[in-house]
Amino acid sequence: MLKRVPSGDNPADPMATNQGQHAHTAEPRLYRVVADRIEALIRSEGIAAGARLPAERELAARLGVSRASLREALIALELGGRIDVRGGSGVYVCASAPSAEVEAGPGPFEVLAARRLIEAEVCAIAARVATPGAVDAILRALEEMERNHDIYSSNETTDREFHLAIARATGNSALVGTIAYLWEQRGRLWHRLKEHFQTEQLRRETLLDHRRIFAAIAGRDPAGARSAMRAHLERVTRTFSRG
Repeated sequence: MLKRVPSGDNPADPMATNQGQHAHTAEPRLYRVVADRIEALIRSEGIAAGARLPAERELAARLGVSRASLREALIALELGGRIDVRGGSGVYVCASAPSAEVEAGPGPFEVLAARRLIEAEVCAIAARVATPGAVDAILRALEEMERNHDIYSSNETTDREFHLAIARATGNSALVGTIAYLWEQRGRLWHRLKEHFQTEQLRRETLLDHRRIFAAIAGRDPAGARSAMRAHLERVTRTFSRG
């Protein structure tokens, strides 16, 4: 029988120490734990190469995890060549292959959760203290993103610049560094997740969200800016976790 992953989707306390030592052994990421459970299911049920795994909803229920954690695990397995995620068809087992290493950083949904907390407040601060020049810089980044809406690589770059321009508008270099760090966590796992679950509707709504964020900052509305950024990142999270 498969061992149930704790329903709270929280790995062991990352601050736990080993016999009082300051250094600690890093706990495996939750998506890696879930990926191991999926591999155990494939082995225990003898699911052959080419066969389809249970539907996401059923698989998440059997493993006792959220759809978001399941999707991160499936993408990690796909990057390792163990499964094939086919949009609109399902998830299929591939012939056994050496497992490729996925970056050891936080998973995409961990990063989105952190951004939701931090960037919402960054927007509120920017709405209060941004200089006219800083507001103009945010607008230029937004206009550049709109021009590159249909080009994936350019859109990624201009999207990042928009969010960093907001951070710079606070005048706080620590916040700029924090936002830059969070964007640096968008590794292979993030890009494959986006490749599978990004929709044209989300792309359009993202532009509208960014216009609302800018309007609130330019209008000196901290509460509105905070709410607009939070709503934007909640929308991205919902789309990527539920499809």
